Amino acid sequence: MIRAMWTAATGMTAQQINVDTVAHNLANVNTNSFKRSRAEFADLLYQIQRLPGTSASNVGVFPVGIQVGAGVRPTTVSKEWLQGNMRQTNNDLDVAIDGPGFFQVSRPDGTIMYTRNGSFKRDNVGNLVTGDGDLLNPVITIPSGALKMDIGQDGTVSVLLPGVTQASQIGQIQLTRFDNPAGLVAMGNNLFIDSFASGPPTQGTGGFSTGFGTIQQGFLESSNVNLAEEMVNMIIAQRSYEINSKTIQASDEMMSIANNLRR
Repeated sequence: MIRAMWTAATGMTAQQINVDTVAHNLANVNTNSFKRSRAEFADLLYQIQRLPGTSASNVGVFPVGIQVGAGVRPTTVSKEWLQGNMRQTNNDLDVAIDGPGFFQVSRPDGTIMYTRNGSFKRDNVGNLVTGDGDLLNPVITIPSGALKMDIGQDGTVSVLLPGVTQASQIGQIQLTRFDNPAGLVAMGNNLFIDSFASGPPTQGTGGFSTGFGTIQQGFLESSNVNLAEEMVNMIIAQRSYEINSKTIQASDEMMSIANNLRR
């Protein structure tokens, strides 16, 4: 009975992590390029009272054993890197990656980070930056007075200046990919940093022939959170938490009955 209480307690702890993960997904349903998280679990050690295949008392062997589990533990909370839907904005500074890849940005302290959120702005000197002021790397500077800016699917940035009939190229947006994007470390603000698990970054230009996605100007990638699926996950986690709590209550009542036995 004591073991059942501790086992149920591990179930409640696991489902709390599950609910926290689902709540985080739901909170970011409208966050550009957000990738939903998924909690995964594994069973704990078993108390083996009898191994399968051991000799029976008379003839033959036991076809199955007696193995009593000790509960559950969380193993990972991983990102699902499925691409979100493309949402058209018709904003020249909005770009989305259709396929694999990340934009590389520089924080004010020089730290290199990665994002799929292509909602860029112009700073006071014309550089393309994120909404938090992180500089797109390599730097793209839009000349003052530019009449129009075009971004090709390979990331080529061209602008049309006053008094000129032909657009001129001012730079090219580079993309970065990783062998294991699930190994990236989420830093908040749609930013990630690489780790030993993600592997080193590989840079290149947009285009499926290069192994990178294409860059789509005037679009933003939406969150890949599915509201219906998350609500179902929330209900399942809530019911699982409730059942585990009832297991603790049942074990407590069984202990009370055993303690009140009279001869």
